[in-house]
Amino acid sequence: MATIPITKRGAEQLKAELHRLKTKDRPEVISAIAEARAQGDLSENAEYDAAKDRQGFIEGRIKEVEGKLAAAQVIDPATLDAGGKVVFGATVELEDEETGEQVTYQIVGEDEADLKLGLINISSPIARALIGKEEGDTAEVQAPGGVRHYEIIAVKYQ
Repeated sequence: MATIPITKRGAEQLKAELHRLKTKDRPEVISAIAEARAQGDLSENAEYDAAKDRQGFIEGRIKEVEGKLAAAQVIDPATLDAGGKVVFGATVELEDEETGEQVTYQIVGEDEADLKLGLINISSPIARALIGKEEGDTAEVQAPGGVRHYEIIAVKYQ
């Protein structure tokens, strides 16, 4: 099985979700199914059907999260020493050469990506363009609106 890179923070989030699913959500749905069964005829019981659907979702998500954690290669950005190069887990400050707009992104795994928080997926076009570059380099990114050029202002491992 191939390993999936994930930051230490992302692994902790997945572990917390798994704990919640197993200790809170699963018992709640089991209780809801029991209550719906107690109401009698299951063939026309919408609460029973909804609870069974929810149980299927929860069990599927538990398996998915367990699989991701089993295949995870946890990388702590604070322990990285890539000699100033952009690597998985690095936080990169960029300046759009056309507009002068500055942005900061951290390159993370697929499950952690959240553009609003400045967390970009390792397989996104911008992350792929940045990997291996250093401070002062220019990255050419093929964006939906055309090619964009970003100057790398700083690379941090935090």
